[in-house]
Amino acid sequence: MDETILVIDDEHAIRRLLEITLKANGYTILEATTGKEGLHIAASHNPKLILLDLGLPDEDGQSVLRKLREWYTSPIIILSVRSSEEDIIRALDNGANDYLTKPFRTGELSARVRSSLRLSALKDDNHQTLVFGNIEIDLINHTVKKNGEIVKLTSTGFSLLALMAKNAGKVLTHSFILKEIWGYGYLEQTQYLRVFIAQLRKKIEDDPSSPSLIITESGIGYRFSE
Repeated sequence: MDETILVIDDEHAIRRLLEITLKANGYTILEATTGKEGLHIAASHNPKLILLDLGLPDEDGQSVLRKLREWYTSPIIILSVRSSEEDIIRALDNGANDYLTKPFRTGELSARVRSSLRLSALKDDNHQTLVFGNIEIDLINHTVKKNGEIVKLTSTGFSLLALMAKNAGKVLTHSFILKEIWGYGYLEQTQYLRVFIAQLRKKIEDDPSSPSLIITESGIGYRFSE
């Protein structure tokens, strides 16, 4: 597999658990105990994925996340004891691909890592650019523009938008979207999906409080307007 994962966490027991779990799945592990060290290792080794704790001794993880997203484009998964929706939304706004609350199950962590890496590596063979009003979605280059300006999305956010846009006009159920983007282990995580949809709306809708592109089908799922 030869995929390198950087763990930025100051808690020795967590780093040890992650090292055992991830090495058993064939990954190469790099470790950092501070934000400064993590930024240095990320820049020098360019890992395939970063697992980032928010409670670092020298700098808040949200700040480290923002600094990483100035140049780092691969997946970042947050690991944190902070479980409030406010913290999750803030991390997603700052560029996180996923958020896992401590204590976590190692099986779920492994699944989230696999999902993030799979989405990151996904190359769409459809060479189309989909246009919906002032929104352009380039499926091959994984870019989105609004009024000609690039919209910054995480790989997960882009995959979610592309899935709905390619099925424009169709009602996609919560379970279908969750299965396609995150896998079978997430079929009941409708609240998780709602948070991601809210972030997408903030990025592409002219009025996120009254969306015209991503339409909620109450109790069923979502429909991307043609």
